[in-house]
Amino acid sequence: MFSFISYFLQKRNHAKLKESEFDFLFEQDVSDEYIVFDTETTGLNPKVDEILSIGAVKIKDNKILTSQTFEIFVKNSKKISSKSIEIHGIRACDVQDAICAEEAVKKFLDFIGSRTLVGYYLEFDVSMINKYTTSLLGIKLPNKMIEVSELYYDSQIPTIPQGNIDLRFDTMLKKYNIPNMGMHNAVNDAVMTAMIFLKLSQKGEKKR
Repeated sequence: MFSFISYFLQKRNHAKLKESEFDFLFEQDVSDEYIVFDTETTGLNPKVDEILSIGAVKIKDNKILTSQTFEIFVKNSKKISSKSIEIHGIRACDVQDAICAEEAVKKFLDFIGSRTLVGYYLEFDVSMINKYTTSLLGIKLPNKMIEVSELYYDSQIPTIPQGNIDLRFDTMLKKYNIPNMGMHNAVNDAVMTAMIFLKLSQKGEKKR
């Protein structure tokens, strides 16, 4: 039942596509690759906030393809608050020569294709991308998605049955001895998330 509903929703989403050049988003992925991505934004409300940068990296054969990193800065229409600068370090001067959000998102779509997307609290990043794909193309991202915090939760619940599991990003980094690459940066966050994902994937394989 679930697969049928999923198929129906995908077909309906595809029917809304305004530009046929992006039909590739709905094709079956045969690359055997994952895309881990992250966004830095002006705030945490997709309805009013904007994307400042998008960072992504590919994974294939349990390897992070650092030579195929995606990073793009986005010109925004609002003043960047001092509070958000403290988090990601992106200042107005850093995005002065950046490209517009519409162009940035289209480049991102070309990069991801129909590959499965991976992220930490991916729902927020996807909602930020969907904000633009909906207005530009009439669709939401059709890609399959994997939430790293859910994988981590599933891996820890057998040892902590009461379910009081710390899902903070730093906690996962420490758990798997992954170095913290410092201040929030979309590419750095994507790379760290990719390392966590590989640790969890390998852990899952060992259980089989």
